[in-house]
Amino acid sequence: MKAISLEPVFAQTTTDIASLRNLLRRNRSMSEVSHAIGDADFNTAYDFLRSTAMEMVEKGEIDRAIHGVCEIDELISRNGEEERNLLNIHAALMQILTALYIEKADSEAAMTTAASALSLLAQEPKRKDEPFLAILGALLYDIAYLHTERKEYKQAERELAKSLKIFERLAKNDPARYASPHVMALNAATATYRNRVSQAELLAHYQAVTSTYLQMVSAGVEVEEATSRLIDSITAEGDTLVQMGRHREAVQYYTRALKYLTKIEPQFTLRHLRLSIALGESMLRISAMKDKGIHLLNTMLHKATKINATDEHRRIVDILYNAKSSSLDILGLWHKVFPK
Repeated sequence: MKAISLEPVFAQTTTDIASLRNLLRRNRSMSEVSHAIGDADFNTAYDFLRSTAMEMVEKGEIDRAIHGVCEIDELISRNGEEERNLLNIHAALMQILTALYIEKADSEAAMTTAASALSLLAQEPKRKDEPFLAILGALLYDIAYLHTERKEYKQAERELAKSLKIFERLAKNDPARYASPHVMALNAATATYRNRVSQAELLAHYQAVTSTYLQMVSAGVEVEEATSRLIDSITAEGDTLVQMGRHREAVQYYTRALKYLTKIEPQFTLRHLRLSIALGESMLRISAMKDKGIHLLNTMLHKATKINATDEHRRIVDILYNAKSSSLDILGLWHKVFPK
């Protein structure tokens, strides 16, 4: 599945949608289902619609999902958009339809439904209620994906910046529901922002709140998965900076990635080792950090031995040897770990 709002990691269901699921499974008419959706509170209706569409996508039934959403939307629209709840559901259906079209690789149709959703939300200016913000945040996240695919990065950056602020606001009141979308929007921004300074400022701004999410048991597994994606994105940015010869900036990215990784994986793992090696290697390229880099790599050398990471051990030896470090008996350690 593409990196859109229908990904399971993007958000978790926090409401009881069992009754709506049962109604659908009993093969009731779509008219009866749409009435039940209209009578439900917004979050329950949104969770049901999103999870149902997501399950169909995972089964490869995208066209069926699109048809179902369009049918429900038509029935909902007939009931009158002047009612706030029905207007919200109509906009939510357009947002979900946008994500479905993106998954189908029909960007033109996705842009059309996204415009429809924005038009519906614009009917009442200056709204700040939860349904409005939840729909808008997810919609901007998906639209940013479309613009990123088209390499229209400036537009995507603006959309992600707005999506981030929306989910930050929502997560303050309900982290269990909105922490994961907030982290996923941050992850998307990390990969999309072209300006490294803006990118670093963005990560620094949201570092504290992301760490807070990870300390909340109620935030759930999805936040850990979203943070794991964020770690991969930050690490990739660090790797890019290394290729550009910007090691001081790379150190900042690797350090931040390690802090997040320690939160979700307290025990030392191969992932910790590889990230620490990358950090140590960059530190060696900075005169003021060379000694710290040597110390870190020496420490990782022992940890690599403990977890039997042979390839990583060899890599550390090569890095230190190439750095002409006099603080390490390369051959002595080599023969201890790899005796003839």
